[in-house]
Amino acid sequence: MIEVRVPDEQEGTKAVVRAWLKQIGDAVAENDPLVELETDKVTQEVPAPAAGVLAEIVLDTDAEAVPGALLARIETEGSPAKAGAQEAKPSHDVRSRAPSGPPGPRPAPGNGETRLSPSVRRACLQHGIDPTRIQGTGRNGRVTREDVDRAVASATVVSAGQPTTAQPRIFSAQDIPHDRMRLTIAENMVRAVSEAPHVTALFEADFSAVAAHKAALAARGVKLSYTAYIVKAAAEAMAGAPAINGRWEKDRIAISPTIDIGVGTALGEKGLVVPVVKDAGSFGLEQIGAKLDDLTRRAREGKLERSDVSGGSFTISNHGVSGSLLAAPIILHQGQAAILGVGKLEKRVVVREIGGQDAILVRPMAYVTLTIDHRVVDGHQTNAWLSRFVEILEKWPQP
Repeated sequence: MIEVRVPDEQEGTKAVVRAWLKQIGDAVAENDPLVELETDKVTQEVPAPAAGVLAEIVLDTDAEAVPGALLARIETEGSPAKAGAQEAKPSHDVRSRAPSGPPGPRPAPGNGETRLSPSVRRACLQHGIDPTRIQGTGRNGRVTREDVDRAVASATVVSAGQPTTAQPRIFSAQDIPHDRMRLTIAENMVRAVSEAPHVTALFEADFSAVAAHKAALAARGVKLSYTAYIVKAAAEAMAGAPAINGRWEKDRIAISPTIDIGVGTALGEKGLVVPVVKDAGSFGLEQIGAKLDDLTRRAREGKLERSDVSGGSFTISNHGVSGSLLAAPIILHQGQAAILGVGKLEKRVVVREIGGQDAILVRPMAYVTLTIDHRVVDGHQTNAWLSRFVEILEKWPQP
């Protein structure tokens, strides 16, 4: 027997079994995807560690999957018990745990993967949904639980009748059923504001120098986002107030040895994730830009690894990209003392002194906020950090 276990998880993640991709008795090849695990940040497929037959499933759909927990057992090729595994299904076969009542319909041939996971079958029964009317986005066109959730939310699928033993929940066209990511975000938000006293300071930054530098690089074929400049400036500003890169412990304020900056990345209606630029203080501007491009692309493709979203010591919410002028983001991660909010960059009229005379100018401006855990830092450290951050942006050297 070969054991399949939950991979070691990084700090701050909690996994559950989302869906089994193979069933008891199925033949599997080495590295075949066996099961999907979902955390509040990413969905990950666990591959088969060896070829054989899936003989036992230990953790059913929706069960909590702690690091190192036993997920399943595979009988390797040539095992004398292999044939028996195909005939005698243990009581924890995930197929035996579907709700009572008629089994949900299976997609017709030619409509992608024909098998439905227990989670998908239950959801289809619960909502009276015909899975053959759903366009699957999973591997080989398989219908996933997310596909069902979207279909329920948009009310665009045709009912296949109601189960005989369960009354389905009725959603209006405006209702959005909770998915696991939304529930976890809600839990984390409530915990964050109840544990850490939040205080927010507001500054304003002139992006004229950054805009000029960005345009000069673009003329040479180097395209960078404003976020890359913001990450670089935030990393450099830590020197003036190191506690901003720290965290609250019962017996001390622990300062992180590296500057690991998470950047909030929106995933549309699915919420957001926060991929982390590890050791951002050691990289140049263009290196940070390349890392951000890679993390953002993989976040929106659902291909982030756990290591990509763990271990951050500071977070940036560039909420201005969606049009917001001003916000005070919540410090969502327990191991951090502050979060930077950057509002929409827009041209505004400002007064500047030129040659000893006041002048009215039009400059690209943005509001920037620093929300702190007041247990860790005080107002003077907060303002010192913001002052340095703004200074770096406004005095960005030109190429």
